Amino acid sequence: MGRGRRLLLAVVCGVAVAGVYAGQPVLGPMGDDLGVPRDSVGWFVAVGQLGYLAGLVLLVPLGDRLDRRRLIAVHLGLVAAGLAVTAAAPVAWVAFGGLAVAGLFAVVVQTTVAYAASIAPPAERGRTLGVVTSGVVAGILGARVLTGTLADLGGWRGSYVALAVLAAVLSLLCLVFLPADGRTATESHRRILGSLAGLFTRPLFLSRGLIAFFLFASFGTLWSGMALPLAGEPWRLSETQIGLFGAAGLAGALGAARAGRWGDAGHAGRVTGLALVLLLGSWLAIGQLGWSLPLPAFGVLLLDFAVQVVHVANQHALTTAFPGRTSTVIGGYMVFYSLGSAAGAAATTAVYAVAGWPGSTVLGAALAGAALVTWAVAARGARAGSRLRTPSGGRRGPAVPGPAGRRRRPARPGPGADRG
Repeated sequence: MGRGRRLLLAVVCGVAVAGVYAGQPVLGPMGDDLGVPRDSVGWFVAVGQLGYLAGLVLLVPLGDRLDRRRLIAVHLGLVAAGLAVTAAAPVAWVAFGGLAVAGLFAVVVQTTVAYAASIAPPAERGRTLGVVTSGVVAGILGARVLTGTLADLGGWRGSYVALAVLAAVLSLLCLVFLPADGRTATESHRRILGSLAGLFTRPLFLSRGLIAFFLFASFGTLWSGMALPLAGEPWRLSETQIGLFGAAGLAGALGAARAGRWGDAGHAGRVTGLALVLLLGSWLAIGQLGWSLPLPAFGVLLLDFAVQVVHVANQHALTTAFPGRTSTVIGGYMVFYSLGSAAGAAATTAVYAVAGWPGSTVLGAALAGAALVTWAVAARGARAGSRLRTPSGGRRGPAVPGPAGRRRRPARPGPGADRG
């Protein structure tokens, strides 16, 4: 996995996910053009997330059977088709259909992450995931800058045209520059889907998934709702100016690109907790939007740094725990991501219509707090389980007979072990 391939995979993730989020800074103009009321425009983002959810269950597990390189190329081509339909939509239902298709096949992101995790050496898995998944958050936030700028130049449709062209070009580049994923299918798709259902009974998977749900619901609350107060009084910012807020978030996300190294060193659990505290604190700054722009911009930077750190730590922990099911476990994990993002996108515009930005701020902070509580409960459960397995409290295990009659201690977990 050379640097060039890492970069290509990161760009694939960024462009695919950007298609789902491209409408965030232009929800108002998009709704006006297609006849959708302001209190319902959040569905332009939510419908893509619902398509994404279906793709996570139906399409991502295919990566544990088929050549992931070909899957990446085909799915990118279909993302391009969905975005092109959205750009040309004459009425709302056509746009919703195009966004649903783009969201369905945007799960190419998870196939890409699984591909990267499977071919990276174990000691560099966290580093590789950090670089590749940075493309996800960069795509979400970079879409805001691109969409806002193009909307001022040629309307909201131009951004979807640009993303469709990029997705089509990347589809060809992946076929040319990525090595084939030479695996032979040994299980049926039905059996793999059954193993996906079984993951939801595993404590590590369930806890990391619930953290992701609240994490990305908080994230969606910010990015699907922030355009509304910025476009209103007292700021009245243009689409381009609103899109520039994505630059602050992009800086935060890219600043966390090396977070995977912390997972490689065995610190995924502690890093998750610290990042969730930072996420909760970021809403204190974001809530000052009524009278300040610099403070919310700083809060956006903190929020996106924290989101990226937790997201990488989650995926590192899961791909390490389930190495034979990288596509399936990533797909299942991202079900929580998709549901959380859709819930945040739909809820924030409804809350804003009733309680304004202060209401959306309370919603985002409450979701961040729920993620932190989930992590704390899971970490406590993991420590309790460890004490049950090692009566001395986990510091030193009970003595066991050695091969020559001596008594020795069992080996302690290595540096790559995730402790919650």
